[in-house]
Amino acid sequence: MTHRFPITDEHMHIDPRAKGLKAVKEFQNTGGTHIFLVMKPSWTIGVNVSKAEDHVAVFEETIDISRQINETEVTSFPVLGVHPAELTKLLEHMELGKAVEIMKGGLDIAAGYVERGQAVGLKSGRPHYPVSEEVWAASNEIMEYAFTLAADLDCAIQLHTETVEEPELVDIAERAKRSGISLHRVVKHYAPPLVDVCEKLGIMPGVLAGKGAIEEALEQGTRFMLETDYIDDPERPGAVLGPKTIPRKTLKLVEQYGEEPFWKIHKENPENTYDVDIEL
Repeated sequence: MTHRFPITDEHMHIDPRAKGLKAVKEFQNTGGTHIFLVMKPSWTIGVNVSKAEDHVAVFEETIDISRQINETEVTSFPVLGVHPAELTKLLEHMELGKAVEIMKGGLDIAAGYVERGQAVGLKSGRPHYPVSEEVWAASNEIMEYAFTLAADLDCAIQLHTETVEEPELVDIAERAKRSGISLHRVVKHYAPPLVDVCEKLGIMPGVLAGKGAIEEALEQGTRFMLETDYIDDPERPGAVLGPKTIPRKTLKLVEQYGEEPFWKIHKENPENTYDVDIEL
């Protein structure tokens, strides 16, 4: 399929045990051109983490899949880090201080990949489910540590967090600001279409392209990116949204809004946030 502008999915997982490159082909065949490929949580690919170095297996698999994607007509950019739910997994068999150390160590290793140019950003955040005050405080400590790493590298950081409205976004932005990171590098993954709020705070929303979300976001401007959070899990086919979603919706909405907003959403915003080139 040919069109004159890139179509980017800013948060997608690809798993060789599931659809793998077939999902990439579906994305391509409906008009998709670029993917920010996020590592899968360790336990979902059979990696049992008991020390920081165990994350290397997760990162190496992600880099390898990205290399395979880049041999097709789709371009992928790896994003590596430690899923915030990893903390809960670790607490099943160790005390909190040790678990925090392992989470930070995994982020250090991910930062090495960014420094070497093998990845374009980090992944961190805090749990999306209820946890104790102690675990919540530890999660914020880990997220803030990730901000300092991203600030030092001047790279993007994707955040997996609880469901957010303005108060949560204000809290996240304030924590990020203390690290010295450029706030346009802070991406709220799985964001609702709170484009105005994110613009005011300086952070960048990766808007989940669910029903009506793109239209709602466009009413507030074009300062956002789009993502499906496609999980590529055979037990949950099409979750969270399928790989065809963003290309199909974009090309449909071009009829209504024209191409110009989508140059911004699919090319300029991700280029500016991740410091990459998005070219056809």
